[in-house]
Amino acid sequence: MNVRDTSWGSRLFDKLIILLMIAIVCVTLFPFYHIAVISLSNGNAVLRGEVKFFPVGFTLDAYRLVMEDPAIPRALMNSVIYTTVGTLINLVMTVLCAYPLARTSFSGRTVLTWMVAFTMLFSGGLIPLYLLVMQLGLLNSMWALVLPVAINPWFMFILRTSFKDVDESIYEAALIDGANDLQILWRIAVPLAKPTLATLLLFYAVAHWNEFFYPLIFLDDRTKYPIQLIMRNIVLLGRFEQTTELGGGTGFAVIEQTLKYATIMVSTLPILAVYPFVQKYFVKGVMVGAIKG
Repeated sequence: MNVRDTSWGSRLFDKLIILLMIAIVCVTLFPFYHIAVISLSNGNAVLRGEVKFFPVGFTLDAYRLVMEDPAIPRALMNSVIYTTVGTLINLVMTVLCAYPLARTSFSGRTVLTWMVAFTMLFSGGLIPLYLLVMQLGLLNSMWALVLPVAINPWFMFILRTSFKDVDESIYEAALIDGANDLQILWRIAVPLAKPTLATLLLFYAVAHWNEFFYPLIFLDDRTKYPIQLIMRNIVLLGRFEQTTELGGGTGFAVIEQTLKYATIMVSTLPILAVYPFVQKYFVKGVMVGAIKG
C-alpha cells in the first residue's frame, strides 16, 4: 500500500514539475514571440492596439526596410566575422591553457591555476584596458574586440575538469607509443572533451554576438559596427524617427516600433540557428565541472 502511494505521489510530482517547466518556458518565450508578432503586423493595427497574440495585417515591409538599410547587412556580416574569429581564438586559447593545467606531470600547474583564478576576482578595470588597447594599436579594429576576452577563466576551469576526467594511463600509454604532447592533445584529449568544447563554443559565440559595450568603446568607424551596436542605436536612440515617411508608401504598414522589433528579430535569429547543432552536447558539457573541480 505504501509503495502505491509513493508511486502515485511520484507521478503527480513529475506532472507538476512538467507543468511548471512549461509555464516557465511560456513566460520566457512570450516576449520574443510578442516582438515577432509586432514586427509582422501592420503599423496601423499596432498603433490602434489591435495586435495581441497573432499578427494583424501580416506584412514583411518592416523586414524589407531593415534589410534595405545598408548598415544592417554590413553590421550582420561584421558580427559574423567577429563571432567566428573571436570564438576560434577563445577555443584555441582555452584548450592550450586547460590541457597543461589538467596534467599532473606539469610541475607549475598549481601556481598557474591560482594565477588564472585570481583574474576571476580582480581586474585592472576599464581605463587600464583602454590604455593597453590604445598602446598596442588595436583601436578601431576587430582585434580590440576579440583579444582582450581571449580566455574566460571559468570556462577554462570547466574544460580543465573535462581533461582531468580522462584516465592518466591513457596519456601515459600514448607517450609510451611515441606521441608528443601536441599529438596527445589533438588526438586524445580534444576528441574526448567534444561535448564540453561544443558547449563552450555556444557560450563564447553568444557572448561575442551579443557584445556591444566593447565595440561602443573601441570602434569609431561606423562601417565596423556589429549588429548589436546598430540595434542599440536604433532601439535606445530612436534612429528611425520619420515614421510617416517610412510608412506612407505602404499604407502606414511600417512604424518605428515595427522597425525596431524587426531589427531585434534580425539580430537574434542568426545566433539562435547555431543552437540546434550543439544542443545534443549541451547538457553533458554543462554538467562537467558541476560535479568536481
